[in-house]
Amino acid sequence: MEQLLQGILNLTPGEVLMFAIGGLLIWLAIAKEYEPTLLLPIGLGAILANIPHSAAIGVDGEPGILTFLFDNGIRTELFPLLIFVAIGAMIDFGPLLQNPKMLLFGAAAQFGIFFTFCLAAALHFTLKESASIGIIGAADGPTSIVVANRFAPHLLGPITVAAYSYMSLVPIIQPPIIRLLTTQAERRIRMDNLHFRSVSRRTRIIFPVAVALFAGLLVPSAASLIGMLMFGNLLRESGVDERLSKGAQNELANIVTLLLGISIGAVMTADEFLDSRTLMILGMGIVAFVFDTAGGVLFAKLLNLFLKHKINPMIGACGISAFPMSGRVVYKMGLAEDPQNHLLMQAISCNVGGQLGSVVAGGLILALVG
Repeated sequence: MEQLLQGILNLTPGEVLMFAIGGLLIWLAIAKEYEPTLLLPIGLGAILANIPHSAAIGVDGEPGILTFLFDNGIRTELFPLLIFVAIGAMIDFGPLLQNPKMLLFGAAAQFGIFFTFCLAAALHFTLKESASIGIIGAADGPTSIVVANRFAPHLLGPITVAAYSYMSLVPIIQPPIIRLLTTQAERRIRMDNLHFRSVSRRTRIIFPVAVALFAGLLVPSAASLIGMLMFGNLLRESGVDERLSKGAQNELANIVTLLLGISIGAVMTADEFLDSRTLMILGMGIVAFVFDTAGGVLFAKLLNLFLKHKINPMIGACGISAFPMSGRVVYKMGLAEDPQNHLLMQAISCNVGGQLGSVVAGGLILALVG
């Protein structure tokens, strides 16, 4: 009988609390639809990982399914890199290529990464732990996983939860910051004078190859990150095999996302997750997102001091990597201020630049800190 009840008899208060945290993530995924493709499997994975003597983690020295998936999918960086192939296949870099200047906002909106990096170091986290925490500001789950896995695998659980949770909360986080930093007149600035030129098919094909080559030579430690992102985009733009492109966007993305999410639960055990530093990481994660948004908006306001044709500073907030959520947020805010002000093309081009900027920022962190 004791053998049958060993799960209940060995249950600790910490594990019960982790059940509640897992349940909260599931509730957010279902009731609020916050990043359900990831929070749902992460929540269930956290519950399975905290069952005493859980076969999902391992029994008698033999790895369970969660441990197996984590060791072979996340420690090897396989899952995050496959996700990048899918993301690359989904992204249309056309708006960015039509107006490459928008890439500047993708760089400016990475400010939160480096601010949070310094903040974490000031709070006595190690250099590599600080880098892993700062990269939450990339607003890019796979990049956060890769950096944390290399530098601070013991913090992978809270860093991943923070990165994906705050990505899903972009429609709540960004609007008040944008309103705080801009005037109504600035939010009503129209950008009809921004002319988008056509982009040839040849340019679209050359772009991912050129970016992979140039970024790989510049930051070799990020070659896998950028290379897989550009590989997915090359599948999309080559036009020679629609089946592969659609497969990367749909089947590959769905399967790998599910496996990645549930395997993250393997590191969300009570003894590793319930720590004062976890709360600090979650707090610094929101700081990273706030300063990312502020950095992009303030950069746009700075440019307006020198530009004849003004930029609507709201689009600076789209420089984070939360694609396409941030672009949609700014587009809707523009319409709310002026129903005739359509900022979708500009917002999406900044958002695409932010996706590229976050990967480069992650590569720089890997190179400089590693």
